Amino acid sequence: MKKELSVKTIVAIGIGSALFVILGRFAVIPTGIPNTNLETAYPFLALMAVLFGPIAGGLIGLIGHTLKDFTTYGGAWWSWIVCSGIIGVIYGLAGSKIRLAAGEFGKKEIFRFNVYQVIGNIIVWAGIAPVLDILIYSEPANKVFAQGVLASVLNIISVGILGTLMMVVYAATRTKKGSLKKD
Repeated sequence: MKKELSVKTIVAIGIGSALFVILGRFAVIPTGIPNTNLETAYPFLALMAVLFGPIAGGLIGLIGHTLKDFTTYGGAWWSWIVCSGIIGVIYGLAGSKIRLAAGEFGKKEIFRFNVYQVIGNIIVWAGIAPVLDILIYSEPANKVFAQGVLASVLNIISVGILGTLMMVVYAATRTKKGSLKKD
């Protein structure tokens, strides 16, 4: 069975990628560790991935991070770009049972999403990203694991707080099933 992306999802990927670039360039807080910042792009990625699914989440992460790197540094750091795509897929899978567009994002959904995002961020940023940095770029292990652990902690916090808040606010704007309110 072949499932095609809807026009709405394709547009969301384009707009989401553009907003990922803007947030990744202009809405970050430096940490003092080179190329490792507190990012607002990942909470936004989480929202988009929950709304549009893991494929959209992965593509927004890949495209957005690639464009951000080229416009910020003049080149791409492929190990972390791949990881942005992977974490977008993970956010989308974590949100696959959440009906955010239907206004459903209660305590159970918040808890479940955040458990998955914590595990995903640790695996991706503290594990996969440093290993890829070593394999692709021959970076020193102590440097890239320090960056990866810090990135995972910062992303856990930003997605846990900002991402959850964005999803709560978005869900609150949606008309719930069985409501007498009209769209």
